[in-house]
Amino acid sequence: MTNPKEYSSDFKTALDLGRPPNVKKLFPNSKALLVSGKYIDHAMLIKGNCMTIAANGRNSFVIRGALAAAQRANAAIIIEIARSEGGTAAYCAVNLWNIARQTDAFMNELGITVPVAIHADHFGIKKPEDVEPAKQEIQSLFDAGITSIAIDASHMPDDQNLLANLELYPCIPDWAGLETEVGEIKGKLGLSTDEEALFLIRGLNAHNIFPNWIALNNGTTHGIEASDAGINVELTAQIHEALSRYKVSGAQHGTSGNNSERLRNIAAKTRTTKANVATALQMISWGLKVNDYGNAILENGDFIKQKGRGVSEYMWSQMLAHAEANGLKGGNFKKLNLPFENQLLVQAKEIRDRMAKDVENFIFGLLTNVFNAEDTASIVIDEILKHKSYTPGLKAEKIESEKEWTKEKIKEKALNITADKGPEGDFDD
Repeated sequence: MTNPKEYSSDFKTALDLGRPPNVKKLFPNSKALLVSGKYIDHAMLIKGNCMTIAANGRNSFVIRGALAAAQRANAAIIIEIARSEGGTAAYCAVNLWNIARQTDAFMNELGITVPVAIHADHFGIKKPEDVEPAKQEIQSLFDAGITSIAIDASHMPDDQNLLANLELYPCIPDWAGLETEVGEIKGKLGLSTDEEALFLIRGLNAHNIFPNWIALNNGTTHGIEASDAGINVELTAQIHEALSRYKVSGAQHGTSGNNSERLRNIAAKTRTTKANVATALQMISWGLKVNDYGNAILENGDFIKQKGRGVSEYMWSQMLAHAEANGLKGGNFKKLNLPFENQLLVQAKEIRDRMAKDVENFIFGLLTNVFNAEDTASIVIDEILKHKSYTPGLKAEKIESEKEWTKEKIKEKALNITADKGPEGDFDD
């Protein structure tokens, strides 16, 4: 890792100019370059045909491993946690209010000099009544160091989704990265359409809102995949092309379970700049056997713990016992994160180190051999020096008429959308 004494003059200048106001206030003496999500998206677009990881930090070992991998690859990355993972009903000890603090501390400890955004993913709005209390919660997230957010009102009909985004936008700093979503992530069911995506992005554009990313239901799922079936690259490229006038990038959810070639195609053939990885990193940190694209390999329906990898054998036996006692199976092993985080932290140092190291090696491979994100860190620093600001400015321009996108006209337009939203269910992560 970089010795703090070796920080370059460009890095020091970027540190002074590029950190948003909330980050400077929280960490006035920090040497961690926490930046707006806008800069991460911006850098991927400048390099072209690349995307970076948005690593879901379900435990502290994932965060450490992701940061170390980014440093090795000289890649700008995103550290994130979803509202379901780390919100007020969290199943992880890492949460929306401590993830920036943990990341900042690890970056200083490890001498990490690449730019990192802190993203509040899937900030879910499931009904109109959720909007008002969300306003205060969103403010609290930025008070805690978040630098980017995904407003996910895709659980609701198209008009309510758009209206929720419009109402919550004033709560988000104008410098912050912004993601919006159309269509829940449900695999092959309820696939997103050009029509739905255009409705959401055009309506936001009319109100001077220019998201960095849009997440689609493009054929993948969250969690554990039983087979290598997932992202529909052609559908994704088609929708991104339909949105090209609005200069919005893609956010790829449900990346775990998709093979490397499909992910390379998403980076090369679509406008995707952000790729969420969650379940794979959790499993790797625990030492479970996964295939080359992060899917846990099952034997008679059970996970395979690799000896000498991840958590100690004793710890894994304790985790299995807890899972059995609480009826946790498959994807619901994610609920082991909260009760076991502190127990994982008291393991021997060599065990803690190998947990983070396996995550580092996996992510380094993604960044360099799959996502094409190498050297994007330097692009972010160059852009900060160019703009002399913690924001690169607006990504797009207004091309829609606000009078055509009033509340009444939004409801009227939504009636003409033909879409299959797929089944009801729990698709939060």
